[in-house]
Amino acid sequence: MGIVLNQSLKNTIITYIGFGIGGISTIFLFPSILGKTYYGLSNYILSCANVIMPLFAIGMQNSLVKFYSQCKTEKEQNQFLSFSVIFPLVFTIPILLLGLFFYDEISFFVTKKNPIVKEFIYLIPFIGLCMAYFEIFYAWARVHMHSVFGNFIKEVGLRLFSLVALVGMYFGWITAVEFVYLTAGIYFFALLITMLYAFRVKKPDFQLSLPHNVKGILEYTFYIILSGSVANLLLDGDKIMLNQYMDIGNIAFYSVATYIALVISVPSRAMHQIVYPITAKLMHDNKHDELNDLYKKTSINLQIVGGFVMLCIFVNINQLYDMLPKEYAGGIWIVFIIGISKYFDLILGNNNAIIFNSKYYRMVLFLGLMLVFFTIVLNAIFIPLYGITGSAIATLLSITIYSVAKLMFVVKRMHLYPFTIQTVYSIAITAFLFGFFYFWEFPFHPIIGIVLKSFLVSISYLYLNYRFAISKEINQIITKYVVKIIK
Repeated sequence: MGIVLNQSLKNTIITYIGFGIGGISTIFLFPSILGKTYYGLSNYILSCANVIMPLFAIGMQNSLVKFYSQCKTEKEQNQFLSFSVIFPLVFTIPILLLGLFFYDEISFFVTKKNPIVKEFIYLIPFIGLCMAYFEIFYAWARVHMHSVFGNFIKEVGLRLFSLVALVGMYFGWITAVEFVYLTAGIYFFALLITMLYAFRVKKPDFQLSLPHNVKGILEYTFYIILSGSVANLLLDGDKIMLNQYMDIGNIAFYSVATYIALVISVPSRAMHQIVYPITAKLMHDNKHDELNDLYKKTSINLQIVGGFVMLCIFVNINQLYDMLPKEYAGGIWIVFIIGISKYFDLILGNNNAIIFNSKYYRMVLFLGLMLVFFTIVLNAIFIPLYGITGSAIATLLSITIYSVAKLMFVVKRMHLYPFTIQTVYSIAITAFLFGFFYFWEFPFHPIIGIVLKSFLVSISYLYLNYRFAISKEINQIITKYVVKIIK
């Protein structure tokens, strides 16, 4: 776990810096500067682009991780890397032409409730293509154990440039319409930077020849396309569905709440950048016991870190919303609902990496179809009944069903188990501290109250987890830094 903890720690710090920048934009700038209509519009465009991104990447970012370790010679590596860059573009061109042919039908479907979307509809495939190739070049670097820079661009760079664009809009340098177009330009710039870095990590030697195992790669990518779409549908499908039933401004309210809840999944996002290739290597080498050990460690470590983040958010949520416009207040329950779903997904550890890199990866097809069905049906039922809160309920139910299905499959078929008695202790500690701190209300400015309560929660949470030795790895890190401080 040395390299995992090292790069995971760096990725976690970087990701939280990015989320901090995004939090400033989300809470203080987007609502007041961009306004609910254009904020909802920009979120809708990015959500659509994120959902179609796996189709443009055709799963090559996952295929790189799975198959690169199987390339035994320099020639095989170059053939595979070349194929991973060239083939998605060849595959994407017919898709774009097909979309152009059916433009009128697509435009009518997505704009019938919110006509403002029509002017920007071309940005969706453009940003989707930029996202796809960003992930491919990021995977190029990750298979060479360079996960930090790409994570910095993804988590910090994109949000930092967006923050600069918002400042520009505040001073009247750009309009709201120009901001939306500039957002597309930011994603294109991120792609170029990541591509140059990937080429620096591994100098390209492009070859117009197919890898020796191209049949297996193509079969794998077919299933991963669906799995990637499913994963992104979990993140953004609810916003797409909201556009079909409600005014686009409601997406702004929903996006603020889901962004706050999404912070809970940051540790998972950070750790998975380096855990995916390690999982692939262990599975390729048939090291079942080491894989099972990694599964348990990722589960409990993510549970502790993610549980801490969730606890800090939940106990401070009322004070946090005091700093937002009152029209956003309906999102508090959404934070709780989406937050719980993210926490449940978090404690499954590297479950996804295990399925994607196993011989059972075809199961992703069936599980994915199940999730798509539940997501669409549940949103169609709950949004008309409960509005944006209904969408959150649909997301919670969909993720729970999907996650339980994946967990049971790994347990039954592969005999890998993520949970131990420490899992129960960790949940108990988190629940106890939530009940103890949630009803405290400091009579100060919300920011001061949040800082004070978070400090008390942090001390209590760290002490209890250390005292009951919930995670050996985290205890070692705490002990290491305590010794340094004492010396």
